[in-house]
Amino acid sequence: MVSANPNPDFQSVTVVDNLEHPWGLTWLPDGSILITERSGQLRIVRDGFLDPTPIAGVPEVFAQNQGGLLDIALHPGFAENRLVYFTYAHGTSSANRTRIARATFDGSSLSNWQVIFEVSQTKPRGQHFGSRLLWLPDGTLLASIGDGGNPPVELEGQFIRQQAQNLGSHLGKIIRINDDGSIPSDNPFVNDADAAPEVWSYGHRNIQGLAFDAIANRVWVTEHGARGGDEVNWVEAGDNYGWPVATHSREYSGGLISPETSLPGMVDPKVIWTPSIAPSGLAVYGGTLFPEWQGNLFAGGLVSQDIRRIELDESGNVLNEESIAIGQRVRDVREGPDGMLYVLTDASNGRLIRLEPVDRSLLQPAILSTITP
Repeated sequence: MVSANPNPDFQSVTVVDNLEHPWGLTWLPDGSILITERSGQLRIVRDGFLDPTPIAGVPEVFAQNQGGLLDIALHPGFAENRLVYFTYAHGTSSANRTRIARATFDGSSLSNWQVIFEVSQTKPRGQHFGSRLLWLPDGTLLASIGDGGNPPVELEGQFIRQQAQNLGSHLGKIIRINDDGSIPSDNPFVNDADAAPEVWSYGHRNIQGLAFDAIANRVWVTEHGARGGDEVNWVEAGDNYGWPVATHSREYSGGLISPETSLPGMVDPKVIWTPSIAPSGLAVYGGTLFPEWQGNLFAGGLVSQDIRRIELDESGNVLNEESIAIGQRVRDVREGPDGMLYVLTDASNGRLIRLEPVDRSLLQPAILSTITP
């Protein structure tokens, strides 16, 4: 049972609006916020104000349907090397794929754009690109890659979603690479001649929430089902998460995708959402402003237009789930360096929202200066 949020200790505040379908965000060392817009623009928020001029240096992206400029992450050594990483869709409506690139940001523009990874197979149409980025403590980079799309989209004579079970394909996977795109020597399938060496986990449909719990040392994901069957998964290297041979999803037409919801050798989800909330964006809260939230998952919902706060026990099992209403499609959820939660809403006039304490005496003066009375 999902309960409505009764907590009186926080409130939602719009930081900026007038964003064009924003997708991902990250913070610069000076507190400014970089935000990607799916149509291909990179925006910056300084001192609580959105710069009206997009940042130069982003190449053309495939901005159709679900494709476009997607996630963003700073290199862990950004203060020294100024590197920013992006995921985006590249190609045409008949042949496209997810790419990962990095570029140098000098504070006003990007330069030295370099593609460090691309999905091995092109696909038609504009569905299921993934594609969240996550740095692990060892300095390697995870990225989620979607399965390529829904029927009738095919690849190699079968529905493209079957590629999620093909270790030789990047589709329907989480991949792990080094910061230059090279392959870590300890990847789980690096010595398997039939597997793509970048594959870290498989059997995924379309992960758009990817977060690391630094206290429990766990990787969490949220992934879209089809008709129902959205999932929260605790993901570990080398594991198979079932899609599409074990799933609680149904075809959009209503029929079964698979008669199996669980199979030996495949990992069952921790949460199943039916009907679908269409999860996108995920954070594990580790701040001190809301100590009662520490270790909780915060999953955004596009269809549900809310955030699901999920309490876990020490073993990673779900204890409780609570809904925080947002009122627009939630595309991303992140914890800021100030210990507050930030939310991007997916709309032609998208917003950056902050969940902050009602008691403003808890806030730093620099934050107070950006809040409209």
